[in-house]
Amino acid sequence: MQEIILTTSDEIPISIKVFDPENSNGKLLLINAATGVKQQIYFSFAKYFAENGFTVITYDYRGIGESKPSKMKGFDSTMRIWGTEDFKTVTNFIKENYPDHRKFCLGHSVGALILGMNEDAAIFEKFIFVATQDAYIGNLTWKVAIAGILGFGIAVPFTTELFGYFPAHRFGLGESLAKGVAYDWRTLILNKKSTSRLYDKLAKNISKDLLQETFIIYAGDDPWVTMKGMENLMNNVYPNLQKTYRKILVSESPKKEIGHVNFFRSFNKNLWQIPLEQL
Repeated sequence: MQEIILTTSDEIPISIKVFDPENSNGKLLLINAATGVKQQIYFSFAKYFAENGFTVITYDYRGIGESKPSKMKGFDSTMRIWGTEDFKTVTNFIKENYPDHRKFCLGHSVGALILGMNEDAAIFEKFIFVATQDAYIGNLTWKVAIAGILGFGIAVPFTTELFGYFPAHRFGLGESLAKGVAYDWRTLILNKKSTSRLYDKLAKNISKDLLQETFIIYAGDDPWVTMKGMENLMNNVYPNLQKTYRKILVSESPKKEIGHVNFFRSFNKNLWQIPLEQL
C-alpha cells in the first residue's frame, strides 16, 4: 500500500492510499467514502479488489481521518467542497498517473452524491453506488424521519453552534464534522430538494451529463435508505445514468448484518463478489 499526501488547489492536504495488485488487470477503482467514515473502513475491501487485479484508491475528505486539521473548530469544509476540490484533486492524480487504466468509481452514501460536482467523473466507465439516496425525511419511514427531525433539526444545529463543529462521534455518527459539512448534511435530511439543493449552490453542475451504467447496492436492513429515496436521487440528480438495483438480503450476510456501513466489513467479504462481477 502506498501512502500519499495530495494538495488541493486551495492548499489543503488530502491523504490517499493506493493498493497495487501483484498482477494488474488494467483496471482502477476509486472509492468515495460516506460522511464521517475514515478510509480505513474500506481497506479490507480495497485489498480484496487488489487481489483480483485492480489498482484501488481510497482517501479521506478534508476534515476526516488523516485529512483532519489539528483543530476542527472553525475549519472550512462542506460536502460541496468535498466534491469540487477533494474529489477533483484525486481524479487529477488518477489522470496523471493512470492514463491507460480502465477507471471505475464506487460511491458510498455521500460519495455517490458528489460525483456530479466534478467534471472528471466522466473518466469513469461505470459507477457502483452503495447505500445512497436523497435522504429527505419525506423519503424515509416515519420512525427514521422522526429521528432525522430531532437529530438534524435540533441536535445538529445546537451542538454545531456550541462547539464550532459537529461532534458526530458523540451520536454514533462517525468522525466529527466541520460546521459546513454538518449543515449540508442537515440540508440533505430536512430540505425537500435534498441533494438537488446542494447542487443549486454550485457554480457548475455536471450531474445530468453523466451517462454511465450504474449498479446500485442497498441493504434490506438499512433504515436510512428507501426505494423512494433512491429513485428520487436518480430521477432528480442523475436522470441519465443507466441504473440497475441490487437489494442485499440480511440472510446473505454471515452475521445477518449489513446496514449502512457494514457491507464493507470483512465479515461480509462474501458479498464483495457482487460488485466485483459488475466491473
